[in-house]
Amino acid sequence: MAKCRLQYPHQPLHKYHQKGDLIIGGIASQSFIISNSIAFTEEPPQALPEEFVIESSSDTECNSNFSVVPKNYQQILALIFAVKEINENSHILPNLTLGFQIYDSYFNAKRTCHATMLLMSTIEKFVPNYTYDIQKNLIAVIGGLDSQTSIHVANVLDIYKIPQLIYSPVPVMNDKTPGLPFHQLVPTENLQYKGIVSLLLHFGWTWIGVIVMDNSNGERFVQTVFPMFSQNGVCFAFIERIPTLTFVTDVKNVLEEGAKIHDKLLGSTANVLVVNGESYSFTFFRWLPYLTEQELITTTLKGKVWIATAQLVVTSFVFQRTWDMKIFQGALTITIHSNNIENFHRFLESRSPSSAAGDGFIAEFWQNAFACVFPMRFQGQAQGNICTGEEKLESLPGTFFEMSMTGHSYSIYNAVYTVAHTLCKISKSRMRHRAMVGGGGLKLQKQPSWQLHHFLRSVSFNNSAGDEVSFDQKGELIAGFDIINWIVFPNQSFQRVKVGRIDPQASPGHAFTINEDAITWHSWFNKVQPLSLCTESCHPGSSKQLKEGEPFCCYDCIPCPEGKIADQNDMGDCYECTDENYPNKRKNLCIPKDVSFLSFEEPMGIFSAVFSLSFSSISALVLALFVKYRNTPIIKANNQDLSYTLLISLLLCFLCALLFIGHPQKVTCLLRQSAFGIIFTVAVSCVLAKTITVVLAFIATKPGSRLRKWVGRRLANSIVLFCSFIQAKICIMWLAFSPPFPDVDKHSTYGEIVLECNEGSVAMFYCVLGYMGFLAMASFTVAFLARKLPGSFNEAKFITFSMMVFCSVWFSFVPTYLSTKGKYMVTVEIFCILASSAGLLGCIFSPKCYIILLRPELNNREQVMLRKC
Repeated sequence: MAKCRLQYPHQPLHKYHQKGDLIIGGIASQSFIISNSIAFTEEPPQALPEEFVIESSSDTECNSNFSVVPKNYQQILALIFAVKEINENSHILPNLTLGFQIYDSYFNAKRTCHATMLLMSTIEKFVPNYTYDIQKNLIAVIGGLDSQTSIHVANVLDIYKIPQLIYSPVPVMNDKTPGLPFHQLVPTENLQYKGIVSLLLHFGWTWIGVIVMDNSNGERFVQTVFPMFSQNGVCFAFIERIPTLTFVTDVKNVLEEGAKIHDKLLGSTANVLVVNGESYSFTFFRWLPYLTEQELITTTLKGKVWIATAQLVVTSFVFQRTWDMKIFQGALTITIHSNNIENFHRFLESRSPSSAAGDGFIAEFWQNAFACVFPMRFQGQAQGNICTGEEKLESLPGTFFEMSMTGHSYSIYNAVYTVAHTLCKISKSRMRHRAMVGGGGLKLQKQPSWQLHHFLRSVSFNNSAGDEVSFDQKGELIAGFDIINWIVFPNQSFQRVKVGRIDPQASPGHAFTINEDAITWHSWFNKVQPLSLCTESCHPGSSKQLKEGEPFCCYDCIPCPEGKIADQNDMGDCYECTDENYPNKRKNLCIPKDVSFLSFEEPMGIFSAVFSLSFSSISALVLALFVKYRNTPIIKANNQDLSYTLLISLLLCFLCALLFIGHPQKVTCLLRQSAFGIIFTVAVSCVLAKTITVVLAFIATKPGSRLRKWVGRRLANSIVLFCSFIQAKICIMWLAFSPPFPDVDKHSTYGEIVLECNEGSVAMFYCVLGYMGFLAMASFTVAFLARKLPGSFNEAKFITFSMMVFCSVWFSFVPTYLSTKGKYMVTVEIFCILASSAGLLGCIFSPKCYIILLRPELNNREQVMLRKC
């Protein structure tokens, strides 16, 4: 099996320098060269000290250039442009020029430390701690782009207390040991993560995938955002880790892992991917559409919304020049805030290999970016397109070079100006104390490096774009992030569109802003805002029920139980309406309850009032009839005083029903049950007295009976008064200790607020009913026993029928009353009052009225005294 060897370059460090009174050092991540060439050999040579081998399934030669196009070259140009502007501006550092030295880190610890030591040497050779030229005094270092590079630089600079300004989010530095001399030209990482959370919540994306590099920074990112996202209701469908390609990595295994990740993304229901990585990670993400578990073929990754952190840089390998980028269409990236810098575009247009003396980066960049070669760089015959040097940077695709200043370049531009304004501040401070040094020169070249930290921390200025540059107490830039939308064109070029802002200095509620209309989504979503949910939203009227063993974003939707509602999507639980409201049929809205009571305006109230008045009128007519014919035998034969009392009590019973109709008031609540109880007791007592009178009258008619003296009005009146007195005493005790009162029942009847009279003491209420029932049963029993007594004057049979009606009505009243609610309870009681009263009126008095009005011939003494066997 053939083996493919990737060789690490052995050329010297790329360098760019410019002399000045003070030197700004730069550690650039200009290129990430794995190998200048790849060649297959049968066995790897043993002479190369650093190498790794790709197992290959074929003997095909591999001549592809495996270099990352040095897109970060714009960051070098941003530093050069800033130094050029400052040196041409006499107002910032008069009589002083800035120089710079830039070295490539190669993303390698040894090379980075070597380059850092070279920055501090005043000669071209590596001689640590040796200084002989005050015109090349290192004042500060800018870099690096990735966290590991910044750490390596900081560890060396800490020895000499030289300030370091880094221009990328580096989470590994957040828990740095005190003393590492650096300042961040980017906002805090937490602000970026909070912005991502706000972005996810704004669009309702709660089911996401996370892709990170398989290193300490990737693990730190996961450990940081996982609790933050979970607390805000965002779940992780998966967390994939991209293997880090190193010089000891098996590339075949890396590609196999990439294929698994590709298939995981393709099959996941999560439409949103949050991506974090190093600056060069984008080159690995571009492989995803070309990987499957089976073979390396070009496939189409279905539409996803990529949300990338500010660390990622859109860059490519040289061989990825024509690769499809449409999978990133509609991506949203959190980027370091940048602004348009005047004349920077013109400066880039004027850049060419012929006008860049001392630039050790431009030739490498030019060849890789334009796919050409400079003949003078080869000893033999050059192969391929010849570089003319007249190529235009604006013709390059965006993955190779951008003409607009990127966020990282903007940070470098601000970093250079930060150093310049710091030196200006030191200069002004020394001028105030010039007398103490005898009026000598400023001699900023001899300024101790450690003293710059204090001035750096307190520096504040507005750059040429109008943005304020200042640091907080932690040495982090006080600024925000931009939210950028990618628009990818068919020719693989792309456009960045600013669609939002994360501004910590904005007023509360406006720290996160987004313009949805300005966003272009992936064509797979058909111009509709993407959804990314484990479960479709639970609509109002239902609540979420978590699935066992699944993340909390995955749930079932269950309808709300009776009496509860859910008026929003994805509610965790249904809730009850207030007492004044009740759920609608869909259980998604609380609607006001109707106020309910038996009123005179509704049909039941009208019918009850009509019947009440009708029967009371009939009672009054019967009473008038009895008064008119009071001297007739039929009236006299049956104790006319009891008849009058009974008719009056029945009249009042019918009218008493009116107290139960209408809005419950305190007076009506106090009177209606007690008045009804007492009046009805008088009526039943009269019936009982009549029954006893009939029995005693029959017995007293026997010769020699001693009961004759008891037959008369005194006994009847005593019975009525005694029985009524007991009921009155019960009612007085009821009103004294637990009287009825107006009340509001909000729960018994669905959808209604019932205005009612609370009986106060239910026991007393049933005592009143029970006592009336006792009297009725006594009357019924006596009347039933006396129903067959002879004589036309015998009322026992009529009383028996009336008591049967009375008892039937009131025995059915109790279960019916207890099974009804609201105004229907009142209706039941009114019906019982009218029905039982009508039964007494009809059964007892209708025969007499019939005789008086229709059969007057029977209304004589002979007929009344006639006995029947």
